[in-house]
Amino acid sequence: MQTRIRRGLGVIAATAALALGSVLTGGVPVHAATASAPYLPPGHDLFYGNKGAAVRSVQRRLAQLHYYPGPIDGIYGADMQQAVWAFKEVQGLPLTKWSNSVVTYAFRKALVHPRAPRVLIRHGAAKRVEINLSIQVLVLYRDYKPALILHVSSGGNCLAGQGCGWITPDGNFRALYFDPGWVHVPLGEMYNPVFFIGTAYAIHGDVPVPWYPVSHGCVRIWMDAAAWFHKDLTITPDGHGTPVYIRGTAPYNILAD
Repeated sequence: MQTRIRRGLGVIAATAALALGSVLTGGVPVHAATASAPYLPPGHDLFYGNKGAAVRSVQRRLAQLHYYPGPIDGIYGADMQQAVWAFKEVQGLPLTKWSNSVVTYAFRKALVHPRAPRVLIRHGAAKRVEINLSIQVLVLYRDYKPALILHVSSGGNCLAGQGCGWITPDGNFRALYFDPGWVHVPLGEMYNPVFFIGTAYAIHGDVPVPWYPVSHGCVRIWMDAAAWFHKDLTITPDGHGTPVYIRGTAPYNILAD
């Protein structure tokens, strides 16, 4: 949430999904597993702003692995950056202010034999959301398998000029309410919030969604994903909505690295 947000951001989820060659189930891209031949990664590092076939190759691979890189257009932009962060977080690769967006050798190697996200709830529901605060990752499970993996920015604890205690609570919750568009709240605004604790804590779109925890306690996701994320959830105030499990402790000191 933030007090001033640029409303002119394009929400291009539908276009991105088509560009990915996705099949939409309830609005969430479901990428077919292609893959008889092993993936061959680019032979050099990639940086934010790069363009070309090497970028397109990494975008396509991330999409196959259920990350959301945006359109497969060969342009390393904000959508792909969010997917790069999420992949690094799941793979346990270094994420620092100096190299957080670089597609390194270790990153490219991990694309060949990636590890799956760690399951937080061993006997969780077939369709559920798991949020691992420790690595700042959200995983949407469908039929007990990861269907979407997103980077998040959760509560930042101590925020400049706003004191401390801004923490995302852990626990077992449900998707209770959805409020479309930009929603004004006492601490700022949220885009397409899916509330899981009353009308106070939500998974929602925002700007920015940095690589470190910085929210007032909600779970921020990237705007393009927030445009359709709610469509694949069961959202109802009667306690039967999609389970939302939150575990871990956010890395509040990550900026010191």
